[in-house]
Amino acid sequence: MDDPGLTSGSGDLLVELADLTFGYGGRPLLSRVNLRISRRERVALIGPNGAGKSTLLHLIVGLLSPSAGQVRVLGRNCCTEADFRFARARVGLVFQHSDDQLFCPTVLDDVAFGPLNLGRSPAEAAAAAERRLAALGLAGYGPRVTHRLSGGEKRLVALATVLAMDPELLLLDEPTTGLDAASEARLLDHLDALPQAMLIVSHEQRVLERLSTRALLLQQGRLVEAELHRHPHQHRHAHLHLHTPGLEHDQDRFGQDHINALPLHAHAHPGDADES
Repeated sequence: MDDPGLTSGSGDLLVELADLTFGYGGRPLLSRVNLRISRRERVALIGPNGAGKSTLLHLIVGLLSPSAGQVRVLGRNCCTEADFRFARARVGLVFQHSDDQLFCPTVLDDVAFGPLNLGRSPAEAAAAAERRLAALGLAGYGPRVTHRLSGGEKRLVALATVLAMDPELLLLDEPTTGLDAASEARLLDHLDALPQAMLIVSHEQRVLERLSTRALLLQQGRLVEAELHRHPHQHRHAHLHLHTPGLEHDQDRFGQDHINALPLHAHAHPGDADES
């Protein structure tokens, strides 16, 4: 593979992308992307709007087909719809827009849909759904009509639909969109306590600080490994810094590429001159 640095090498391999290439209408978007994600990893996927972050998540679960390259899930090459049905039972995607994920009349129907498709009985599926809803602070929501929920409630229900299937890897596309502060805190507490590996797309610095163990920057169709730095400050909180080897003035370049994306702080830190 061209980018051996894009793998942690720790734990059992869940997903591998090899030279994955994709474009829309003849316009190239992703070019020979290589990625490995192992158990217990939490990988931040960052990049400017339009870089292809959501597209990459959709390729992993077979909602889009690459023009070249290979997707492997738990060592299995995924080429056909049957292969990706296997993949989607183990890799759960939480969509950026909850309405794309919720299509049943009631909340319970939506959350139980995945377990039913995995072959569980209606009673087992309903019990799994109720457990996940309760864990997310949505006990008693089962009979409610999904399309009448608030945006934040829909976000939590969409997550419950994925967690009810007990996936080994979560693909989280802007997981805190539409949540108020209390709902976001509850969601992050819940995600932080989960055992699943994660690939997290987010423009929210606090989400990546809380959840990520490593980071990748998607730019100009390629993945660049970024180094996470959390520097303590006198005002008693930490800031996430992402340094991309091989790029000059990493923080300035990143800040310019993501001016309305991930907020970074421009003030100096002790020792910064030694790191550049």
